Amino acid sequence: MIQITPQMRILVAVEAVDFSAGINGLARICREQLKADPFSGWLFVFANRKRTAINTRL
Repeated sequence: MIQITPQMRILVAVEAVDFSAGINGLARICREQLKADPFSGWLFVFANRKRTAINTRL
Protein backbone atom coordinates (compact mmCIF):
# COMPACT_ATOMS: atom_id res chain seq x y z
CA MET A 1 0.00 0.00 0.00
CA ILE A 2 1.22 3.49 -0.83
CA GLN A 3 1.05 6.04 1.94
CA ILE A 4 0.55 9.56 0.62
CA THR A 5 1.64 12.51 2.73
CA PRO A 6 0.74 16.19 2.27
CA GLN A 7 4.35 16.93 1.29
CA MET A 8 4.54 14.23 -1.39
CA ARG A 9 4.60 15.30 -5.02
CA ILE A 10 2.43 13.33 -7.43
CA LEU A 11 3.23 13.47 -11.14
CA VAL A 12 0.70 12.04 -13.60
CA ALA A 13 1.75 11.17 -17.14
CA VAL A 14 -1.02 12.40 -19.43
CA GLU A 15 0.04 10.33 -22.43
CA ALA A 16 -0.49 6.58 -22.56
CA VAL A 17 2.44 4.37 -21.59
CA ASP A 18 3.36 0.91 -22.88
CA PHE A 19 3.64 -1.18 -19.71
CA SER A 20 5.56 -3.92 -21.51
CA ALA A 21 8.68 -1.74 -21.18
CA GLY A 22 8.76 -2.65 -17.49
CA ILE A 23 10.13 -0.68 -14.58
CA ASN A 24 13.19 0.45 -16.55
CA GLY A 25 10.96 1.93 -19.23
CA LEU A 26 8.89 3.78 -16.63
CA ALA A 27 12.06 5.12 -14.99
CA ARG A 28 13.24 6.33 -18.40
CA ILE A 29 9.92 8.16 -18.91
CA CYS A 30 10.34 9.79 -15.49
CA ARG A 31 13.78 11.09 -16.48
CA GLU A 32 13.24 12.01 -20.12
CA GLN A 33 9.61 13.14 -20.40
CA LEU A 34 8.69 14.22 -16.88
CA LYS A 35 12.17 15.67 -16.20
CA ALA A 36 12.20 14.12 -12.72
CA ASP A 37 14.41 11.71 -10.81
CA PRO A 38 12.59 8.35 -10.58
CA PHE A 39 14.25 7.79 -7.18
CA SER A 40 13.18 11.15 -5.71
CA GLY A 41 10.46 9.67 -3.49
CA TRP A 42 7.72 11.29 -5.57
CA LEU A 43 4.75 9.28 -6.79
CA PHE A 44 4.56 8.80 -10.57
CA VAL A 45 1.27 7.62 -12.11
CA PHE A 46 1.00 6.10 -15.58
CA ALA A 47 -2.00 4.80 -17.55
CA ASN A 48 -2.28 2.41 -20.48
CA ARG A 49 -3.66 3.41 -23.88
CA LYS A 50 -7.26 2.32 -23.14
CA ARG A 51 -7.12 3.94 -19.68
CA THR A 52 -8.22 0.64 -18.14
CA ALA A 53 -5.11 0.18 -15.99
CA ILE A 54 -2.70 2.36 -14.05
CA ASN A 55 0.80 1.74 -12.83
CA THR A 56 2.66 3.68 -10.19
CA ARG A 57 6.31 4.24 -9.49
CA LEU A 58 7.36 5.37 -6.04
